[in-house]
Amino acid sequence: MALRDELGPYFGEFGGRYVPESLVEALDELSAEYERTKADPAFAAELAELHRSYTGRPSIITEVPRFAEHAGGARIILKREDLNHTGSHKINNVLGQALLTKRIGKTRVIAETGAGQHGVATATAAALFGLDCVVYMGEVDTERQALNVARMRLLGAEVIPVTTGSRTLKDAINDAMRDWVTNVGTTNYIFGTVAGPHPFPALVRDFQKIIGEEAREQVLELTGSLPTAVTACVGGGSNAMGIFHAFLDDPEVRLVGFEAGGDGIETPRHAATISKGRPGVLHGARSSCSRTRTVRPSSRTRSRPASTTRGSAPSTPGWPASAAPTTARSPTPRRWTR
Repeated sequence: MALRDELGPYFGEFGGRYVPESLVEALDELSAEYERTKADPAFAAELAELHRSYTGRPSIITEVPRFAEHAGGARIILKREDLNHTGSHKINNVLGQALLTKRIGKTRVIAETGAGQHGVATATAAALFGLDCVVYMGEVDTERQALNVARMRLLGAEVIPVTTGSRTLKDAINDAMRDWVTNVGTTNYIFGTVAGPHPFPALVRDFQKIIGEEAREQVLELTGSLPTAVTACVGGGSNAMGIFHAFLDDPEVRLVGFEAGGDGIETPRHAATISKGRPGVLHGARSSCSRTRTVRPSSRTRSRPASTTRGSAPSTPGWPASAAPTTARSPTPRRWTR
């Protein structure tokens, strides 16, 4: 299956919408509004101006020759999403979804966050647009990301530590979904990655694909040719999908995603759901999940907070043609490639 095998709410056998009846109307409303905005040049112009004057786009690319000395002499070029306002790629998607929230006429937004980057971006956009904001964050993550918690609260967001389950990102998503069911009339869920029920995987991908569109143009201008490979870490998948999407029609470009290997993919303690997961339903969509014998999403180990989800994005799990050990000394002992 390729990433382009998209048919309505599905990517091959993955995707779909597995949600309570109370959320169907809200998701239909969001889908319909997004389809309208895709054909609306005024929306595209407003978002582009926000990215130019607020996000700081286009983000630059930086060649790192000293690092390349340790990688066999290849030219290595970084796409600097860390230089965006709020410090990550998350703002690309959040600004788009915040504009959709205003168009729908809702006054409150909720979000989940792991490392805090999506939470900070959502709190920032909510402050910009005058929206009430609640961010759900696993209690474990609030302790190890205290600075980002302080930033969210400084921006006016309410941060709710989640004390159920593993007290990490998976559980934060669950509690955010419960909030949405309860407050669906006034609230829009700003989902942070290419996961969840339709239309979130496609919607987030479309707001993040600006990363790859810029990178493709910038690399061609710098080097005169396309890159041999494009790589990205894969937690939820939004940054990977954001940069990969522009290269899908370039078969000569290898697309390589690195997952968190934890204690090793032959143990139960890893986040390599694409390499080692099995099909299942999680967070409202069919995806590739790490599961225990009880068929519940399994716990994670010492991966970074944004990697501690239990499933991969519906748009990515069936995509890799191979998964092989890497030679890199890193906490990601598996890779998946096109």
